[in-house]
This record gives sequence, structure tokens and C-alpha cells, in this order.
Amino acid sequence: MPKAPRRPPQLRGRIFRGSVAVSRGLLTRNDLRSAAWRPLFRDVYADARLRVTHRARCAAVGRWLIPPGAAIAGRAAAALYGCPTPSRAAPVDVLVPKDSRIGPTAGLQVHHGEIDLGDVVERAGVRVTGPARTCWDLARWLDLVEAVVVIDALLARRLTDVSTLREYALARAGQRGWRSLLRAVDLADAGAESPQESRTRVRLVLAGLPRPQTQWVVADQGRFVARLDLAWPVFKVAVEYDGLWHDDPEQFHRDRRRLNRLLGGEWIVLHVTGKRLREDFDGFLAEVRAALRARSRSPWTP
Repeated sequence: MPKAPRRPPQLRGRIFRGSVAVSRGLLTRNDLRSAAWRPLFRDVYADARLRVTHRARCAAVGRWLIPPGAAIAGRAAAALYGCPTPSRAAPVDVLVPKDSRIGPTAGLQVHHGEIDLGDVVERAGVRVTGPARTCWDLARWLDLVEAVVVIDALLARRLTDVSTLREYALARAGQRGWRSLLRAVDLADAGAESPQESRTRVRLVLAGLPRPQTQWVVADQGRFVARLDLAWPVFKVAVEYDGLWHDDPEQFHRDRRRLNRLLGGEWIVLHVTGKRLREDFDGFLAEVRAALRARSRSPWTP
């Protein structure tokens, strides 16, 4: 029978530096190669039984891998602020000073740039770009839609606000990315409640439709009827994103019953799924245009 791998109690359920574990006599280099431990980055390991989240990987990078003056940045910084995270295997964004010699590192996405003193904060012992700097980097590093998705989440958590971000961008006029941040902020909305809602809204606006209201409440004689993801109240047209609600399959049916109460009234409610957004956005866009055109009381033609 093969020998069970060593699992010192001090390392169970933890992420740790391999070299430190070896120097303290807890493990040998051969032990680190066993199935008991999972390599995350160079010299960083985790208990193989531990579910390692993207946030945990970001924290490990911030504690042990980045050079002095650097910080966790971009989507990784947003994850540490509690925003929706990329996949667990996604590389961790790191912002390092221009003169830093750190090169490509497995598991990291290294960005070189100027870092002002006010651009970095500390969270749980990890250096992270502040919310405004995080938004600026997102606007520079991601496409417009995906940048707005994360900025929406930061706004929703009240970590920053639109006026602060505009001032931050204007104070850096002439630097690369300041116009990109202004454009992203103009499209951002703190009312978005999921990344897919953000993607749907921004893509519709970029396609030329008027900007919808987020989380619009419909009432009947003062009584709550429904809250809509995206709505054009003047036209009584709404869009609902159909996805997973906190792993509660019954929520889908409750929401559909709620929305059905609108169908007997004056509202048109259009539904969209992630698959439709990926594979047939043009078809969905045509349906929204047709609904708005049918309800238009002005010469405007969407």
C-alpha cells in the first residue's frame, strides 16, 4: 500500500510558501510534489483539499510575490473589494513601477506604470490600487463593455462615485487612458445588479438605443407590482435578464409570475439569456428596437 502523503496540521486548509515550510522542517521538496499540495504560483502552495478562490490567489500574490511599490490591480483589485470575480484560474493583475524588473510570471498579468502615493491602499495586509485608480486601469486594460461591468460593481458597493471618477480622469488629462475612463464612467450605472445586466445595458446603449433606467419599480395605485432590470418608462418597455438567482431555481418561477402581472397591462417585457447575448445579440436588439418603435409617441425611431 502506498504511503500516505505528509499533511502537517499547521498547513492543513492553508496557503503557504513552500520554501518556508521546508525551512521549518514541516515538509521536504519531495513532499511538496505529492497529491496533498497544489502549486498555485512559484513557491506558493495550497492544501489540495482547500477550495482556492480567485480572491485567495490575489491575496497570496499580494503578500508574497509582488515587488516593493507594486500593488494588486484591475479585476484582481476589484475582486478584493468584493466585486464579482473572474474564474479561479484567471491571471492576477499586478501593477508594478516602471523601473521594476519583474518579468512575465506564471499566473500573473504584470502591468508597468507610474504609481502615485494616493493610488494605493492596504487591505488585510495587501497593497491594492484604490477604487479610482482601479477604474482607470480597467478602462485602459479592458474593452469598454467589460470595463463598465466592473466599474458598475464598484459603484454599487459605494466604493467610489461618478463625480470622483470624473475628477480623477480630468486631473490626468493628456495621460493614456483618461478619455477611456470618462467614456466608461458616462456609461456606468450603480443600479446594475449583475455583470450580465451591465453587459446587456451597455451593449444596447452602444447600439444607439436610449439609456434605460435600472431597477425600475412599477406600482399600481401605490402598491408594488414589479421591479425591472432595465426599463424605458416613457415607452413602457422593459428588458429582463434570465439567469441564475443565488442558486435558487424557484426564484425563476417567482420572477416570471411577477412579470406576468405586467403583461395584462401596458408593459412589454422582453427576456434575454446569456446564450442569446453571446450568439444572437443582433436579433435581440432588433426585438427591442421594434418594441420601442411600436410604443414611440415621438418622431424618434430607435
